[in-house]
Amino acid sequence: MIMNTNRYYLLTGAAGFLGTNICMQLLEKGCKVRALVLRGDKSVKYIPSEVEVVMGDLTDAASLEPFFTVPEGCTSVIIHCASMVTVNPNYSEKLMAVNVGGTRNIITKVLNHPECEKMVYVSSTGAIPEEPHGTKIREVSKFTPCDPKRVVGAYSQSKAAATQMVLDAVQVMGLKACVVHPSGILGPNDHAIGETTGTLLQIIKGEMPMGMQGSFNLCDVRDLAAGTIAAIDKGRIGECYILANKTVTLKDMCDMLHRECNAKQIKFYLPLDLADKIAAGLEKQAEKTGKMPLMTTFSVYNLARNNEFDYSKAESELGYTTRSYEETIHDEVQWMIAEGLIDGNGVTEKPTLMTNEQIREGGYMEDIVRATEHDFSIPEVDPMEAYKAIETGVVSGYKKIEDSVVSGYKKIEDSVITGYRKIEDTFVQKFLARDGETTEDVKERLNK
Repeated sequence: MIMNTNRYYLLTGAAGFLGTNICMQLLEKGCKVRALVLRGDKSVKYIPSEVEVVMGDLTDAASLEPFFTVPEGCTSVIIHCASMVTVNPNYSEKLMAVNVGGTRNIITKVLNHPECEKMVYVSSTGAIPEEPHGTKIREVSKFTPCDPKRVVGAYSQSKAAATQMVLDAVQVMGLKACVVHPSGILGPNDHAIGETTGTLLQIIKGEMPMGMQGSFNLCDVRDLAAGTIAAIDKGRIGECYILANKTVTLKDMCDMLHRECNAKQIKFYLPLDLADKIAAGLEKQAEKTGKMPLMTTFSVYNLARNNEFDYSKAESELGYTTRSYEETIHDEVQWMIAEGLIDGNGVTEKPTLMTNEQIREGGYMEDIVRATEHDFSIPEVDPMEAYKAIETGVVSGYKKIEDSVVSGYKKIEDSVITGYRKIEDTFVQKFLARDGETTEDVKERLNK
């Protein structure tokens, strides 16, 4: 990395999982780091104290001026890491305003500040059109642009639109920028307890008696931070770089956790075709009850889709490297122990996320809905943290969901699933039985 004592490193999303790790690595290199933080964001406590914090809002262009203004004679570079994340696949005006409109405002500020030497936009592998299974997914180019119509889910569509906006600005307006595409994030220092960390804790505690087949792609957050920082000086203008890893199955991950900390092993992994049918049934129930389903067809899709990415370009040009899943799991478990989340033999206490009951009793649901439509700021409750808590509880099952569909996440008491440890015989019959087969015939065939 080229050291310049007169250079400011401007970072959006500094309070997030990836952002805080980028902060720490930049500080270790002796860089001057300035972070943009939304006013009222309680996650600011996770940003290292040596970082200069400036309040601003991505959707308010005027509020970004103090963030971009550096002392005379100094230069800057910006890593645009901030985005609104959701597992809800449906269109959201707020999501587009933050992820697309916010990126447009950042681009405009960079172009209006000639001392800003370069922009690194942190996109997502979800922004890249998927290839058929058996073909590794590679970076987009001017011949194969990011097309929101070719990706699935509102978040991926917003990141695709923002990524193409950056690439177009390079071509048309002379923006000096490159793009990195991180895959999923794993590893220590996840103080906000995101979805992946919450799922790992859930597995360690034995709260996931059944899993799903399929695969996903996760990277150590420290490797993603290093790759993003390398793009500042090594990334070519107008180029994209995938920061990914080898794929891993949930079973492989559970086996690693079992070896590392004696986590209880999952005995049954739901076939994806059956999981998709169950999810569709739960979504229909949710439409009637107004409750969020335990799992969705979109979450099943993310396990069934092609998650093989070619990240050789980042390796050769940025010097990007990935550590093994075993090393990352070891380090994350050790971090959990140090944080008091688990001891050497299992979990001691849950992370301090709001429970669904607390959210309901506090009346936060209506506040969160209003916040996503109008404003992020809610007195005493950061809506993004609350929203993440809800999504974590619903999607990864970290928190107990006590409604008509699920009891304690360990037990689903309805006509579709009972106990979450076995599939109701009637449901097996309905979706898997062939002509003339009994329930026992189906189970015997599945076991084979």
